[in-house]
Amino acid sequence: MKTIFAYSTLFTILLSQNFPVLGTNDSFDFMTWNIEWFPKNGQTTINYVAEIIEDIDIDVIAMQELDDRDLFDQMISSLDGYAGYYDSSWFAGLAFIYNTETVQVNDIYEIYTTSPYWNAFPRSPMVMDLNFNGVNYFLINNHFKCCGDGNLDLTDDSDEEKRRYDAINLLREYIDENLSNQNVIVLGDLNDDIAESQINNVFQLIINDPNYEFVDYQIASGSSSDWSFPNWPSHLDHILVTDELFDELMYSQVETIKLDQYIDGGWNEYDYNISDHRPVFMQLAQNVILGDVSGDGAINILDVVMIVQIVIGNDEIVQSADFNSDGYINILDVVQLIQIIIS
Repeated sequence: MKTIFAYSTLFTILLSQNFPVLGTNDSFDFMTWNIEWFPKNGQTTINYVAEIIEDIDIDVIAMQELDDRDLFDQMISSLDGYAGYYDSSWFAGLAFIYNTETVQVNDIYEIYTTSPYWNAFPRSPMVMDLNFNGVNYFLINNHFKCCGDGNLDLTDDSDEEKRRYDAINLLREYIDENLSNQNVIVLGDLNDDIAESQINNVFQLIINDPNYEFVDYQIASGSSSDWSFPNWPSHLDHILVTDELFDELMYSQVETIKLDQYIDGGWNEYDYNISDHRPVFMQLAQNVILGDVSGDGAINILDVVMIVQIVIGNDEIVQSADFNSDGYINILDVVQLIQIIIS
């Protein structure tokens, strides 16, 4: 049974900057973003992307389709409090950008790098082993083979759908054998639909596996307006987590971030200067005690005051303020928290 996520416009109430603030103090905040041949339009792209990274204020960005290492390094050097890793020698390379104040990187490495796996992986998956707030996570960044005719032919190794089928199942095999019992997050441009019919769904085996869950499944099966690839309306960019993280999902947020809506020229401007993909973002809750906004381990009148400040826009959002878990922080949370305190 699929976990129900409240992916909502919660973040869009924060409009004090050009782009929405997505990061919070009590969650691990990350996203996958195909940046389409970075820098797509030279210095204009660099300026836009640097501004977006600084404004959204999250912990890790897994990027795909980078084309210029020197310009990537130039952009990273212009950012305050961020570092980047782009050491992929593959066509349309992979990279990570991370907040140096919140993330401790233990290691970054590639897997499935030898020739027997090149058919499944045109770009070798890139693994980041990191600690955030004392918790260890493994993020696996991917960019699967594109294209195809929509039909999965398991007898043809050159079939694009078969290559993606092999890729996702090799990743599952790697995780099961090497990262069992770890907090694993697989993300990236996986170049296929997770919500299509079972017979042609390259992800069906892992969808059926109770130890894994695509946290963006509700987006993929919902309105096309929320999909990550508008030019050929489809949802291609995904986030998959292992069962070690299932307990945190109820209080987590998943959303396609429509950055184009924060630009005067809208989608045309975004597509011309930044990318043809929208990022898919996850706010992963950590040890949430609903209502304990102050983080002192107790629910009391101080938490009521702090939720009121969030509702009226005087303080930043923290996930524990959503006391009734409806995906919104509003007066209902205040009323219900007061009722609990009184009783």
